[in-house]
Amino acid sequence: MSELAGCPGCREVERLGRRRFLQLLAGGAALALAGCTSPVRAPARHRKPEEALPTATPATIVDDLEGGAPIELGEIPPPHPGDAHLVSSGPAGTQQIAWTVDDGYCQPCIARYVAFAQSSGIHLTLNPNGVFGDLWTPSVVAQVREMVANKQLQFGNHTWDHKDLTKLSEAAIQRELSRNEAWIEDTFGVTARPYFRPPYGYYNPQVLEVAGALGYTSILMWSGTFGDATLETPEQIISLAEQWLKPRTIMLGHLNHTPILDLFDQIQSIIASRNLDPVTLDEMFGTSRLIG
Repeated sequence: MSELAGCPGCREVERLGRRRFLQLLAGGAALALAGCTSPVRAPARHRKPEEALPTATPATIVDDLEGGAPIELGEIPPPHPGDAHLVSSGPAGTQQIAWTVDDGYCQPCIARYVAFAQSSGIHLTLNPNGVFGDLWTPSVVAQVREMVANKQLQFGNHTWDHKDLTKLSEAAIQRELSRNEAWIEDTFGVTARPYFRPPYGYYNPQVLEVAGALGYTSILMWSGTFGDATLETPEQIISLAEQWLKPRTIMLGHLNHTPILDLFDQIQSIIASRNLDPVTLDEMFGTSRLIG
């Protein structure tokens, strides 16, 4: 950061770290910060029909340049059984958010989300259902594998076909998790363990016991949502983004409906304007795909 030598606020830039500084720089805020220039589903807050969506200049969110060596795909660690615990928000004292994306029955949604991650550098956690695996085209899979290896994307297990696990037998719950895990490993070369998001957020003691025994010890819930499990208007999605994108949020999104696809720039700008740090679950909680 020698180019900032003599800048009166550079200690603040160094405190934030290189990744955070680059994110703020992308949003036009870092130099001002340094003093070198002048200056589970919540109800939507509906806008009146005549109100336009807010306009904002998108801010690029860059890759973590200090993330270490790439992951060697295909080297799957064994499961580590244990007691399952709920995870619904990030640790206190950070600006981190985890943008998580579930399901995947919309092929354009899959392709556009992956293209968005690749072009913006934003870090995401994907929780797809393997039953929709045919919608992940070879070119999209290749893009995802590269970003997984670079620790920009990771996977959680959301079951094979999104059944309500509280209505299934122990053996059926095991099949739902194991079949989806096998698809993720075979397709993307990485494990989803220890993260498991129950479909609909539904769980009971049997679900937790089976999940923990398979190595899914972090039961992934959420503390904010885009509301897009169903078809929502752009106004509703942006309203929920404004409401829930704040430090420590685990944000719930879906690969199911197209309205959010044209809102990525606005969502990025909300993230940048609030100095939020989008991270994977591994980054948020100190876990690793090499350990699982």
